[in-house]
Amino acid sequence: MFTGIVETTGLVEAIEATGTNLTFRIESSLTPELKIDQSVSHNGVCLTVTSLDDRSYTVTAVDETLKKTNLGKLAVGDRVNLERCMPANGRFDGHIVQGHVDQPGRCTNIQDVDGSWLFDFEYAPGDDPANRNITVEKGSICINGVSLTVFNSEDNRFRVTIIPYTYNHTTFRDLKVGDMVNLEFDIVGKYLKKMFAGYR
Repeated sequence: MFTGIVETTGLVEAIEATGTNLTFRIESSLTPELKIDQSVSHNGVCLTVTSLDDRSYTVTAVDETLKKTNLGKLAVGDRVNLERCMPANGRFDGHIVQGHVDQPGRCTNIQDVDGSWLFDFEYAPGDDPANRNITVEKGSICINGVSLTVFNSEDNRFRVTIIPYTYNHTTFRDLKVGDMVNLEFDIVGKYLKKMFAGYR
């Protein structure tokens, strides 16, 4: 389990295809603190550390993960948001994040508002109305592993505000209009939606 509070970013050093899987070598300041078999969130995707050295480590994403996230679009030299799993005695500064991306979204607009940035996103509605993901005004959303608050919540689109610290310490500064992002919707909202769907 994660909180959506990004600890640092990592640099993609190498990508190797093995069958339908991709193995990523990530250089990061977190590497000396990692262990093999540890879970780390990469742009909001929970992946397991499979090997490491003094400055970099490797993780593997399977085909299903690559199809449902933006990891398959990563290239050598790209940066990713990193967060280690939540310690049992840790503080929840973000919200409950599982590291299981619900679906991809797309950045549709970026606006500099003199000290912060407004980012607009949209996502596909899905075929089954009962299973469609939704956002709630002032609710939580996880975008590329970053815990954020939603506003201007509409059908299949929403907006977030990015403060300078988040902009400078995550991959939000790399985002461009049209880029694909990983979306994990609020787990409480998903459970409530599923519960009430059964009463229709």
